[in-house]
Amino acid sequence: MRALYASDPATAMGRLVPEEESTFRSCYQRDRDRIIHASAFRRLKHKTQVFVEHEGDYYRTRLTHSIEVAQVARTIAGALGLNGELTEAVALAHDLGHTPFGHTGEDALHLLMAPYGGFDHNAQAIKIVTSLERHYADFDGLNLTWDTLEGIAKHNGPVTGDLPYALAEYDALHDLELHTHASAEAQVAALSDDIAYNNHDLHDGLRAQLFTEDEIAVLPLIGPAYAEVDRLYPHTDSYRRRHEALRRVFGMMVSDVIETSRAVLDASSATSAADIRHLGRPVIRFSEQMWQDLREIRSFLFNRMYRAPSVMDKRAEVTVVVEELFPLYLSQPDLLPRHWARQIEEAGSDKMRLARMVCDYIAGMTDRYAYAQHARLLGAAE
Repeated sequence: MRALYASDPATAMGRLVPEEESTFRSCYQRDRDRIIHASAFRRLKHKTQVFVEHEGDYYRTRLTHSIEVAQVARTIAGALGLNGELTEAVALAHDLGHTPFGHTGEDALHLLMAPYGGFDHNAQAIKIVTSLERHYADFDGLNLTWDTLEGIAKHNGPVTGDLPYALAEYDALHDLELHTHASAEAQVAALSDDIAYNNHDLHDGLRAQLFTEDEIAVLPLIGPAYAEVDRLYPHTDSYRRRHEALRRVFGMMVSDVIETSRAVLDASSATSAADIRHLGRPVIRFSEQMWQDLREIRSFLFNRMYRAPSVMDKRAEVTVVVEELFPLYLSQPDLLPRHWARQIEEAGSDKMRLARMVCDYIAGMTDRYAYAQHARLLGAAE
């Protein structure tokens, strides 16, 4: 049964370009389907999560991460009586704006773009779904509903202060009320992101042998999970033992969000999605104890995985790829693909416009394509 504060497709805020809606799909389902069929979504399969995508077939990519986030988000939304289709749409779109090479590529591009307005992957996701995807005859972008765009823009909370230029440009055209919190559905997508990456980074870090099971067994949540598995399955093999333990940690995170958020929502007295947006505080949360436990796990992952020597060496390598491609394309925009020619001509000698065009092109690259272009244009080994 849907809660009163759930987003209702019948009262959705509409699309920038009016369209006749489907007779057999809700507007949120249609948003989700357009995201899945977008070129930018397909490219996520070859974009880094933590490990560069060709380092191993089993490591998560941005695509598999997004699918896992959507799965968690659907579960939580269903338990809380929220709209699962809107939740899933935001979850699937939340990483569309990521560069090649994960946060390393984003950091490099942000520094290179400092004179031209900087770079932010959430703002880039908005630019992709409102402008850069160009498949429809009637509009640029995917023409998503306001509700989905709002969720993509501010699923992590209100966006205030100096806005990233890509977000500011669209918000001036279509007010996303960036000063408020997003819908409960978008907030679910945000916490599902946290749950998914905490879970899969433990799996991937163990597979990469950056730390051992004995080392993580002293951490909160993880230690008790391993102890329970050892009690129930004392003779199981190490691979099954690991999976059984970490899926219990996964389940504890999901259950905690559901139980905590249900209590917060009940206490809020919200009777509409608009009430959620204007409460002035998030309604989808971890408990305080879970948050403290996760901070300890995150600290471990930061030191032992995200800053591991092998990972840092790869970060340095891929930073060079972005740092060398950007000025090359900026000085020789004719190197961009042929279908960018009209935009290059329109930009003329406008350095700001050219830089933002180059930024869009590089941000859209997959890991392997960035490597290939760097090798082709600069003679570097792939």
